[in-house]
Amino acid sequence: MLANIYFSYRSFTEELICVSEAIPSELPDEYRELSATVRDFAEQVVAPVSAQHDREHSFPYEVIAAMAELGLFGLPFPEEYGGMGGDYFALCLALEELAKVDQSVAITLEAGVSLGAMPIYRFGTEEQRQRWLPSLAAGTTLGAFGLTEPDAGSDAGRTRTAARLEGSPADGEWVINGAKQFITNSGTDITAFVTVTAVTGENERGKEISTIIVPSGTPGFTVAPPYDKVGWNASDTHGLSFDDVRVPAENLLGERGRGYANFLRILDEGRIAIAALSVGAAQGCVDEAVRYAKERQAFGTHIGGHQAIAFKIARMEARAQVARRAYYHAAALMLAGKPFKREAAIAKLTAGEAAMDNARDATQVFGGNGFMNEYRVARHYRDSKILEIGEGTTEVQLMLIARGLGL
Repeated sequence: MLANIYFSYRSFTEELICVSEAIPSELPDEYRELSATVRDFAEQVVAPVSAQHDREHSFPYEVIAAMAELGLFGLPFPEEYGGMGGDYFALCLALEELAKVDQSVAITLEAGVSLGAMPIYRFGTEEQRQRWLPSLAAGTTLGAFGLTEPDAGSDAGRTRTAARLEGSPADGEWVINGAKQFITNSGTDITAFVTVTAVTGENERGKEISTIIVPSGTPGFTVAPPYDKVGWNASDTHGLSFDDVRVPAENLLGERGRGYANFLRILDEGRIAIAALSVGAAQGCVDEAVRYAKERQAFGTHIGGHQAIAFKIARMEARAQVARRAYYHAAALMLAGKPFKREAAIAKLTAGEAAMDNARDATQVFGGNGFMNEYRVARHYRDSKILEIGEGTTEVQLMLIARGLGL
């Protein structure tokens, strides 16, 4: 087993202080070493079992445990909470490498960190951080992000799940009723909690939406059977229901009434992570197509020698490179404390489309073999469509970009 990763991180903001004008052609040593370590791990540990878990729709507990041992779940968190002392960009680099070979594993890490643990780190009290973050950063538990509902997907402001406070904010209880859907990491054996958005009253803007931590196993909290999905078959995804679920008042995460705004911040950050994952998928398709084009013979030569195939793969590489630069740029702005909402949307839009387009083209390069599940590109073809939907659809990203332009 590979040893844990420990790095002396230089500030990414210092390395990319002029990111608006130029992005360096080569990453600092710490980041390149991280990428190389995770790349080796992905090929040696993740890839050999990916097809089996995809075929069986089974959660890869042994892979997740190995990722935990490597320190991946703690990458962006301080050492005082059991983290690796890195930053969000380090997480993105790890996601990119994992997604080259298995998007299900990559999304388990992405959701576990950016959607499960990050809200606790960003908005939790010190007591909540001390209680939940060490095991989340260690990868021995997972947290989930309960936002989407049957009637509140892209329009998350239509949340209907409700919570009423019985008793005082100091020692009372929240009573929660409602339902969520499409929630990642919500039903594994190591899921510790789901943080849910719920209507907790009314304010001058309408609904008062807050976020509440609901531990797994709480009476009235039911996890539905797993979905039968097109892709991401080794990722854990469930619907959830809450029937008079009672949790302590202290389980309120962040300020009451700030839940919706806080989760929008989490989604902005998460779009950079999803963009990184998408770039990994796009690059994985390039790598597989190049390898196959050099090996496959047709009409007297390897198929990569035919201009039609060579140009198709060249376009795939161009998409991956452009998308990578987009998420690097968004990440640098975020870590520099500058506005990044529009850039995150651009990165997510560009990378998600690159992943889907490259998966389609790679499948075409493989011909009939590309339609066979034994080949990695077939899994990318099934997996990549969700990258244009999850954590904000393509249409939502276009809306955010347009708003950023003042339209």
